[in-house]
Amino acid sequence: MLDAALHELLEHGYDKVTMLAIASRAGASKESLYSWFGNKEGLFRALIVRNADASAARVKAALDGGGDPYETLVGYAIGLLSLLTSEASVALNRGSMSSPALAAILLESGRFRVGPIVEAYLGDLHEQGVIVAPDPAESFQLLYGLVMRDIQIRVLLGEDPPTERQIATAARSAIDRFFALCEAD
Repeated sequence: MLDAALHELLEHGYDKVTMLAIASRAGASKESLYSWFGNKEGLFRALIVRNADASAARVKAALDGGGDPYETLVGYAIGLLSLLTSEASVALNRGSMSSPALAAILLESGRFRVGPIVEAYLGDLHEQGVIVAPDPAESFQLLYGLVMRDIQIRVLLGEDPPTERQIATAARSAIDRFFALCEAD
């Protein structure tokens, strides 16, 4: 059902997606969709949460890997840029803009869930003397800003998403700047 909803979203945009079309694509009844999700917003809420669960798990696994902190953060930055400029993420973000309830769940499931994972990692790096980050939440905001810049908003507004190579270059540049700003003595 959720895969069908995502395909419909990608093809038609949130405002034009119907429960009937999703049910038809999923080979289910419209009544089943309403029974399981309540309404279209509930269905898309479940889709957002599913995507956020997968993203949080990937971030946690990447940061728990115990590798070189610089390369770990480059990998995080590549993953973040790839995720937030992906076709699915852009479509979900655009759809959430028309629904305050979906926007709230997107923030709660995404930024407010993943942010603390990264903040904890940055706090650990501070404790180890790798970076100077006495306020991990502030350090995360700095990191996020350096990584994302205006890339996601430009894609949301219709620019083509960056290529893998552009993402890798932007990620490495962002982490270079982050380490320059947060360098330990």
